[in-house]
Amino acid sequence: MSTATTATPIPVHSPLSSALSGTTAVLVGGTSGIGLAAGVLLRSVGARVVLVGRDADRLKAAVSRVRNVNPADGPGDAVLGIAGDGGDERTLAEAFDAAGHVDHVLVTAGGIGGAGPVSELSVGDVRATFDSRLGAAFAAARAAATRLPAGGSLTFSSGTLVVRPLPGMAAPLSVAGAVETLTRALAVELAPARLRVNTVRFGRIDTPLLRSLPGLDSDDAIAAAGSTAPLGRFGTAEEAAGAALFLMANNYVTGQVITVDGGETLGRS
Repeated sequence: MSTATTATPIPVHSPLSSALSGTTAVLVGGTSGIGLAAGVLLRSVGARVVLVGRDADRLKAAVSRVRNVNPADGPGDAVLGIAGDGGDERTLAEAFDAAGHVDHVLVTAGGIGGAGPVSELSVGDVRATFDSRLGAAFAAARAAATRLPAGGSLTFSSGTLVVRPLPGMAAPLSVAGAVETLTRALAVELAPARLRVNTVRFGRIDTPLLRSLPGLDSDDAIAAAGSTAPLGRFGTAEEAAGAALFLMANNYVTGQVITVDGGETLGRS
């Protein structure tokens, strides 16, 4: 007696980034840095892109930049912008609705809030830090779980300070570590639906966020600071974003935390 199966079919496609042509990606935090670089790369291979960001002016500029990489031939707009908090499920629903169909979600939103000695952090400070980063991850996960098709992917971001912490970073690093744990848990939970969940653990990448730190606000300062890294420089936003595209395109990678840091976590003090 045969037993009918209800398992979701297993998608198989090329693992090259060119296979992302014609797919649609929602980029939460896609108006700057790594998220914006991912939008540019995705559009360059023919993907549709939905950028989500809080700042309306920055969002408008980001949409224009990504759109100009590869203007759409048809009447449809291949690059959309949704203004709002990417950690708000209503904003994410608006992004999914505007796209009509979404294959991949990348969440790079999140700053370095909550830094400070643990003895000086209030309960409110800690809760705000967790809500801003972990809350956004859960919101994206809830949307992805119900709206992505088989073969879809959800990619988060964390940082190498999770494994090489600095004093005064207990709250933000706890959240980043929680995102990595969430990645593995969701990968197991969503695997039957053939959805994949991964995280890219970024090292020091030359982005506006890095340049907002004291002493890193110029090209010369970035070059000098990066010269101590194993490869003699900091990574570019494009190099970092390329890892996210790899995770979207390779349909046999899930539950992984991939480090892109130029070798900085290889044990050097």
